[in-house]
Amino acid sequence: MGYYDDHSQNRFREQKGNRGGVFLASIVGAIIGAILVFIAIPALSSRGILPYQIETNENNAVESNTNNNNQNFTQKQISYDVNTNTTKAVEKAADAVVGINNIQSSNFWTDEEGGSEEAAGTGSGVVYKKAGGKAYVVTNHHVVEGATKLEVSFSDGTKIPAKLLGSDVWTDLAVLEVDAAKIKKVAEFGNSDSLKMGEPVIAIGNPLGATFSGSVTQGIISGLKRTIPVDINQDGLIDWNAEVLQTDAAINPGNSGGALINIAGQLIGINSMKIAENAVEGIGLSIPINSARPIIDDLEKFGTVKRPYMGVDLKSVSEIPAYYQEEALKLPRDINYGVALRQVVPNSPAAQAGLQELDVIVEMDGEKINDVIDLRKHLYQKKKIGEQLKVKFYRDGKLKQTTIRLAADTTQ
Repeated sequence: MGYYDDHSQNRFREQKGNRGGVFLASIVGAIIGAILVFIAIPALSSRGILPYQIETNENNAVESNTNNNNQNFTQKQISYDVNTNTTKAVEKAADAVVGINNIQSSNFWTDEEGGSEEAAGTGSGVVYKKAGGKAYVVTNHHVVEGATKLEVSFSDGTKIPAKLLGSDVWTDLAVLEVDAAKIKKVAEFGNSDSLKMGEPVIAIGNPLGATFSGSVTQGIISGLKRTIPVDINQDGLIDWNAEVLQTDAAINPGNSGGALINIAGQLIGINSMKIAENAVEGIGLSIPINSARPIIDDLEKFGTVKRPYMGVDLKSVSEIPAYYQEEALKLPRDINYGVALRQVVPNSPAAQAGLQELDVIVEMDGEKINDVIDLRKHLYQKKKIGEQLKVKFYRDGKLKQTTIRLAADTTQ
């Protein structure tokens, strides 16, 4: 006997109605969701949020297909080319930069055969020439000073002996000769006279020795034709004003003698020093390559720099007490500048021109000479061996004039 449950039927109708509403809501939700996804994908992709790159790159893209829940996804992995002007410049010049090991004899005896030798310091150098199975390296004078032996070291740890061809204390430059078999690259000279303030430059060298060999630092040209006072003989008096480039590329102990290159990978300076004071940061100094090249050529060919020679011992008048200026030099009261001759070498160009001890030079070729630095700059930078030099000087309070024919320095 069947029976009809009205309550159950009503429940069935309610469930059927609810299912229809849910189904309709699902359809509407799916449509809205699809629209939102369609709108969101370009925005998310442009911001790099999506894990899959929409754009393709024929040269750099690597494509892979994955199957997840029967849906195919295309994944694009982009590899970036990191070559820049800086990396290209470093690649061009880096192998031309080597390490320099200064080896000196120790002051104590270690055995019956003699004393020991040990590394006294390290620096950097730049290979600038290969010829006849030999390679030539420029570095700083202070890097090789006092060495009994010299070695050139490479980034792979290999070391080869080096021969010192010549060294110049005035310009802080030296030239070494090595076997060319291990030399891979030679630096290309640039033009330091064409440098501009703010131009990017790169320093390459061995700061703190072999541990950081081939280190690369980047900066800009911070200053051109800077004048730095130099005390050559460490007597507390300034003997020379070195003209250098200033850069904020990091230059540390061991970088001395290394390369300063431009963005074309050309050698435009030999790193020489930095101003190391607690209150100072980012002042590195480099010898301009245009100034260095004639010095390098002379050191390679002659072992010394061929400079004009006068044959005198000098002292700036400004360094002489006023009493001696009047009593010994007999200078007029209004003359408080010039260069006093403490000694004149017999048969020297100065002696042949009639100059004597206690004469005071105040003018050369019509140019005022204030001190020893002025005299040396005029002599070394503006005159050549064999040329004539017109000199005005005071002797016993009277202004006189003579002409010197400059000769080569045979005392070096």
